Amino acid sequence: MSAQTSPTTGRQIVWPSVITVISAAILIGAEVFGAAFAGGWALAILVPPETFALSISQDAWAHGLQAVLFAIGVFVMITFIRAAQRVEPFTRRS
Repeated sequence: MSAQTSPTTGRQIVWPSVITVISAAILIGAEVFGAAFAGGWALAILVPPETFALSISQDAWAHGLQAVLFAIGVFVMITFIRAAQRVEPFTRRS
C-alpha cells in the first residue's frame, strides 16, 4: 500500500490581469450607470406615470425607473467581471 501525498498547490495573484479587469470595469461601469441614470430620467419624461394609471409624482417615477435600470446595470457589471475573469485569470498556480 503506497501513500500518495498531494502536492501543495499555492496560488499567486496575477496583478496585471487584476488591474486590467478593474480598470475596464471602472470605465464600463461609468458608462453603464451613467446610461441608467440618464435613461431613467429620459424614460420618465417620455412615458409619464399616468400612462400606467399610477398616481405617483413625476420625480418618484423617474427615481423608480432609474433604480430598475441601475439594477440591470449591476447585473451587466457582474456578468462582465465574471467573463473578464475567465479571459484574464486573477490567480495562477505557483
